[in-house]
Amino acid sequence: MKLGIAADHGGYELKQVIAAFLQSLDHNVKDFGAFELNESDDYPDMIIPLARALANKEIERGIAVCGSGVGAAIVANKIAGVRACLITEHFSAHQGVEDDDMNMICLGGRITGSAAAKELVQTFLNAKFSEGEKYVRRLNKIITLEKK
Repeated sequence: MKLGIAADHGGYELKQVIAAFLQSLDHNVKDFGAFELNESDDYPDMIIPLARALANKEIERGIAVCGSGVGAAIVANKIAGVRACLITEHFSAHQGVEDDDMNMICLGGRITGSAAAKELVQTFLNAKFSEGEKYVRRLNKIITLEKK
């Protein structure tokens, strides 16, 4: 699977761990930065290019990490075609994909440990959109909203 990953200083260390983990599973991972720890960087500078690549289908799924994961989710969802959510537990990591076609997972580098993050990411990547009638109907309403 072709994946994108990005983080600011608050998520830099966890991003490094996740990227290495994904590469060990033979995923093609495009890193959108940060490429070094810089305490004065701003998460939108890394998350927006990741979100645009996802919306443009240059990557299949995205992983965004900031200190809490909240800012990453907020900015990613400003890009039409991106359905990002802060994930802190297993159920939402797969249910968000199955029911809502979530295509980006957001994690908190200061709140999610590396072992839990690996499990959440793997669960997210293994999940598939169910394409059930009610879920497609809801997704189409979101897509319509984004076009306005």
